[in-house]
Amino acid sequence: MPRRFAELLFTPAVRAAQARYGGRADRLLTAADPQDSLGPDEAAFLQARDGFHLATVGETGWPYVQFRGGPPGFLRVLDDRTIAWADFRGNRQYVSTGNLDGAGDARVAIIAMDQAVPQRMKLLGTARIVVADADPDLAARVAVPGYRAVVERIVLVTVAAFDWNCPQHITRRYTASEVQDAVAPLVAQVERLQDENARLRAAVTPAATP
Repeated sequence: MPRRFAELLFTPAVRAAQARYGGRADRLLTAADPQDSLGPDEAAFLQARDGFHLATVGETGWPYVQFRGGPPGFLRVLDDRTIAWADFRGNRQYVSTGNLDGAGDARVAIIAMDQAVPQRMKLLGTARIVVADADPDLAARVAVPGYRAVVERIVLVTVAAFDWNCPQHITRRYTASEVQDAVAPLVAQVERLQDENARLRAAVTPAATP
């Protein structure tokens, strides 16, 4: 059973390039798991992200890539074939929105990365826009408690395929909160040593002569 990701993307031209340049596609073409539905590992990975890159195609055929960000957890897995996120108000160019909501192509590609690990998932699907006021229940499911941003729309993506991509050339990077968590034990240790040093200095300092 070929992996669905390979079925969708390995066109004749791609297969010709693989043959010409020594590509290794056999593992994707003969995989036992088609990877066309999300399992627990994929759901956990996606819902832990604080951003991803979204590619859409406009009616003129030009691709457009946009970074979508928010608090960790703003990207929701609704079921094994559906992901969604709240579309927060941004620069109001609406290029991605227009590509999906207008006369463009509903197909999307998503790359989600964890640069601290590192790990990367590529996902293909079809998207549709839902106005937040038109579906209050869905809006509540993708709401981010405490995040002060205006939710204008919800983007629903039906998963067509995904693939875990090679992390070889991912540069390790860490968010401010990840760095703070990593150094928290060191900060606490330094504070304890400073307190202990202050007590020792006070114990050995002779009392002032009147």
